[in-house]
Amino acid sequence: MTEDATGQAVRVVIVGGGFAGFTCARRLCKTFARAGRDIEIMLVDPHDYMLYTPLLPDVAGGLIDPRFVTVPLADALPKVRLVVAQVESVDLLGRTITVRGEHHPSREIGWDRLVLTPGSVTRLFDVPGLHEHARGLKTVAEALYLREQLLHQLEAAEHDDDPRVRQARRTVVVVGASYAGTELIAQLRALADAYADRRGLERAQVRFLLLDTAERVMPEVGTRLGDKVLEVLRARGIEIRLQTSLRSVAADHVVLTDGTKVSTHTVAWVTGVTGAPLLSSLGLPLERGRLVVDADLRVPGFPEVFAGGDAAAVPDLTKNGKAITPPTAQHAIRQGKALARNVAAGLGLGTSKPYKHRDMGLVVDLGPGFAVANPLGIRLSGLAAKAVTRAYHTYAVPRGVNRWAITLTYLTNTVVPRPLTRLGLVSPEESSFAASEGIGHEAS
Repeated sequence: MTEDATGQAVRVVIVGGGFAGFTCARRLCKTFARAGRDIEIMLVDPHDYMLYTPLLPDVAGGLIDPRFVTVPLADALPKVRLVVAQVESVDLLGRTITVRGEHHPSREIGWDRLVLTPGSVTRLFDVPGLHEHARGLKTVAEALYLREQLLHQLEAAEHDDDPRVRQARRTVVVVGASYAGTELIAQLRALADAYADRRGLERAQVRFLLLDTAERVMPEVGTRLGDKVLEVLRARGIEIRLQTSLRSVAADHVVLTDGTKVSTHTVAWVTGVTGAPLLSSLGLPLERGRLVVDADLRVPGFPEVFAGGDAAAVPDLTKNGKAITPPTAQHAIRQGKALARNVAAGLGLGTSKPYKHRDMGLVVDLGPGFAVANPLGIRLSGLAAKAVTRAYHTYAVPRGVNRWAITLTYLTNTVVPRPLTRLGLVSPEESSFAASEGIGHEAS
């Protein structure tokens, strides 16, 4: 067992079991096992699973079972001590964190090295009614709620005599035309189409509206692919209004920034992310809600503290450090490996290196038969991009049984329609921003 100067076992505490934290913990275990050395690695997270968030649109669209996008931490990290709890505070000088679990009161945990990877939450704005009536897409609860809500409203519409109420129930508004928002609306559209086909309803009677303040849809993939996405979404009957967002949200309607009133009962807010609320309590510099770190992922002034993933504003050395890396799974996974390497280096194994990774491109699934991707700068669309997208996501899920289940689901979906069963698993309260993501009304 590796010990500190007092003879106590060295403890590395990782806060957050998302892509960066999970990868860091797994890589640390392998690094010290190969060296024949032992340390205590502790992972603290409110959940006992790692969530593969890129497939949440598929969960919302009823395509993938939510179990398949969750990786049990205890199974995947058997040599890591898992603490299922919420971190209430961090004492950087005293080298302790205070945690509170569902079944035990607050308690302190000491650390020799601290890795902060608590991830991100949906970025909210001060839009009246947004917190109460809209939902994000960062958790299983939110994804399941959006699926259940859409099916519930479609079923209820069949029994409404008032045509205005009926159309409101058949209207879905999604705010955010980046890759998460476009994937979500494409999958919800596919779910609605499946419902319409099986219930003898015309597809066009279900209205989908996509909003964004940007001038283009999916600027991340470039002009050519972005135009293709726009063409495909419109061909599927999705209305797109750019340079437009929400002025207010109510239980049965929204008001757009151009003054238009749209009657609806289903609103998804997918406009980007900001660092987890814990970060603002540390008293450390933040950039865009993310913790400022050096290129080696250390927190300035605290050489024993590291941060990465969506929680950290990591200098992008491929752009001379003049920008920060985007909050994507691709960077979070690679930063997790860099965190493990640099933490190990500080404990006498290997050498520390700055994080540098050139973005390898994006893959975006846009529903049945279509996707766009730009791996290594190669622009793909249609079935070729679909194959690349599904292969990438299946490979990236860090557990064999999950990959197997997802592969079988995709294969089954080619011959069997997606299920329309509404199970009522998630309540409106459980899927709210406050409950599912821990964002209070003070968020902005």
